[in-house]
Parts: sequence; structure tokens; C-alpha cells
Amino acid sequence: MADSTVDGMRQVPRTRARGAGKVGEPELRQLLVGLTAVRDGDFGTRLPDEAEGLLGEIATVFNGMVDQLSLFTSEVTRVAREVGTEGTLGGQAEVPGVSGTWADLTDSVNSMAGNLTTQVRDIAHVATAVNRGDLSQKIDVDAQGEILQLKKTINTMVDQLSAFADEVTRVAREVGTEGNRGRCPVQAGGVRVPGGRRLVRRCRPSLQADPAVRRRRGRPRH
Repeated sequence: MADSTVDGMRQVPRTRARGAGKVGEPELRQLLVGLTAVRDGDFGTRLPDEAEGLLGEIATVFNGMVDQLSLFTSEVTRVAREVGTEGTLGGQAEVPGVSGTWADLTDSVNSMAGNLTTQVRDIAHVATAVNRGDLSQKIDVDAQGEILQLKKTINTMVDQLSAFADEVTRVAREVGTEGNRGRCPVQAGGVRVPGGRRLVRRCRPSLQADPAVRRRRGRPRH
């Protein structure tokens, strides 16, 4: 006999009544069919729960277990899709009524999603600040592994940009305000930016192209 379907759920075929909840081979085969389906990842199978006594209790527990597994799987899949594929941060799995290992798994999934959300948002906050010219922000969220390396790299970059901006501002003030022309940031104790030599070299042509600098260099030395 083929499985019957009720509200999208497949029900294991009923066996003939054997008395007040007595469990025999037919009833055990029903349970075996349901357990095999769960083992194979099919959470759409249910046992008929109209029976009384032990058989009815078994069906109720089995169907409740499958309901929780189905909901748990659905919620984990949703959170993974939102965070990992769609880039929607802040998602949390909601599986009411779970306990024990299922509750621990739900908490682990939510903790993972929450940590990732916090880390990515903190990185985005600092990147946005840098884009707006605010070099005072740092990534301070707790991190490990590759996220920690990314945190260190970005914080170091912000430090170098901040130091470079300060030094260029100082040199610009000396040249443009104090009249100390011809002073390139890489000369006479110029820009001091740890690890920022490439940025420093880029500013040299701009200052050396200053007409006042060229005229001064063209004068004969006495």
C-alpha cells in the first residue's frame, strides 16, 4: 500500500488494529519506515497517531521529533543563506521548544552568525570612516584566525594613513605657511611614516613640481 499524504506530509500506512495499543511486527515496520526516512534526511514522513496506548505514544514522540528536526534544518538553512549568500547580517535561528543537544546546536549557529555579524559590521564601520576621511577609528572587535589577520592589516593601514596625513599636513604647513619652500617630505628629516615609504615616494614629484621649488633650485649657489 502506498503512503498517504496529509497537508504535504507523508503518513506511513496504517496497520490493522491489534487491540489496545499492542505493538507487533506490523507496527514495528511502520516505525522502521519512519526511522529510515529520517536517516535518509526525509523529514516529511509521519506515523499515524490515532492509536491508543504505547503505539500512540511512540507515534506522538516520533512525529514531534521529526517536526523539530524539520524546523531546525529549515532555520539553519535560512540563516546560512541570509548570512553566507545574501549578505544579510543579523539573522538568528528560531527553534522554539528545543532542548538538550538541539538547543546547543541552535545556540552554536546563532553564536556563529552573531559573531560574524559583529565582526563584519565593525570592519565596515572603520572602512566607511576611512572613506569619509576619519582616520581615528579602529577595529576593536574580538577576532581569531583570518578575521584577526584582516583586523590587524586594516588597523595598521589606518595607522599609516593617519601618520602620512599628519606628516603631509606638517610639510604643507612648512612650505605653504611658514615659507620653508623646497622641502620635500623625504628630505631634511621629512615624512616619518613607519612602513609608509611607498606613500612617501608618491608625494615627492608633486612637491618637486612646485614652480617656486624649481626656481629656487635654478639659482646658482654661493
